[in-house]
Amino acid sequence: MFRQSIRISLWVASLSPLFLALGQTDSKQASPTAGFGSLLPMMLVMFAVVYFLMIRPEQKKQKQRQAMLQAVKKGDRVLTTAGILGTVGTVKDTTIMVKIAENTVVEFTKSAVTTVVNKDGSEKQAEATAEENK
Repeated sequence: MFRQSIRISLWVASLSPLFLALGQTDSKQASPTAGFGSLLPMMLVMFAVVYFLMIRPEQKKQKQRQAMLQAVKKGDRVLTTAGILGTVGTVKDTTIMVKIAENTVVEFTKSAVTTVVNKDGSEKQAEATAEENK
């Protein structure tokens, strides 16, 4: 995330001469309100760049994660934020019971689940899990 924000800021900095050239006016015709009129389109372009490169992808990831957490069901293998890999036993509203070893069951909040893992060790896609649950 940090590398992406640096990449975006460098890209925006490389476009600053273009924005400065667009904002320049003839000094004889300059008025106090002319500066704001040229600044507004630049601010709108900057907001659009930030929205499409940072905010929108993050919202999409958040929706996929929410769908994955709602689609967790008994028998799924999950990986938690603590690095514990186990099989879901019971699913409650906000918590799940995860069997991590023989005769060892631990209760986690659903938000502690990072990924749902297939039997072969590969990660399930959130969309596929949500579609299976419907």
